[in-house]
Amino acid sequence: MIVAGIDVGGKNIHIVIEKDGQILEKGAGPAGVKKAETLEELYMDILKKAGLARKDVERVVATGSGAKRVMFANATIPDIAADALGVMRLIPAVRTIIDVGAEEARAIKVNPEGRVLDFATNDKCAAGTGTFVEAMARALEVSFDEMGMIALQSTQNLSINAQCAVFGESEMISLIHQKTPKPDIARAVMNAIAGRIGSVVRMVGLEKEIVLVGGMAKSPGFVDSLKRNLQMDVIVPEDPDYTGAFGAAGAAIAGMTTSMDD
Repeated sequence: MIVAGIDVGGKNIHIVIEKDGQILEKGAGPAGVKKAETLEELYMDILKKAGLARKDVERVVATGSGAKRVMFANATIPDIAADALGVMRLIPAVRTIIDVGAEEARAIKVNPEGRVLDFATNDKCAAGTGTFVEAMARALEVSFDEMGMIALQSTQNLSINAQCAVFGESEMISLIHQKTPKPDIARAVMNAIAGRIGSVVRMVGLEKEIVLVGGMAKSPGFVDSLKRNLQMDVIVPEDPDYTGAFGAAGAAIAGMTTSMDD
């Protein structure tokens, strides 16, 4: 059985094509202003790379904030359910899922069967998400990837305001003017976000195994800061930003329908 899982976020689109539970091809791209057109192009490109035609895909399930824009999807699944299913397929022992993406962060608690028991999200302020890190990286004149690497070089524990993106950026600019080394500023940013996310995680309770997914899971500096904040080990799966799409593909295999949104 060939299926597709599509995760349409506020900033990026992730697509996974599977055959009999094995990934044939996957790909990602920016959501853009015209999300419907962008994801159609991305979907067709990934099918081509997999050597497939549209008719070969038996079922398509979409998730994410833009799931309804996937007009060719057979069904949709809530993003929290997709996260839980996607991570559960990869790491069955998971009990706490932390998803930190470009525009939102959330913590999800699941039982041994993968059922969502509780979840909590951060507020709508950009602080505490990947977008905040990207803004801070631009101010430091480094890339997102570099930000995560240089943070590991710091031995200082400076603090900045992560309750508000505007205040946080203002404090960081002050540190720049004070000639504070970039690694120290980068670590301060990661520590601030980790503190904010840690508060969200504690709303649902900490229970091993803890799995971190989303784009921020690819930042070594953030992973280190989060482990320190939680004082617990955190597992980062391969391709942590694809777990939503992977969960949607799992829903397609299971034959889940739009009734999951009810």
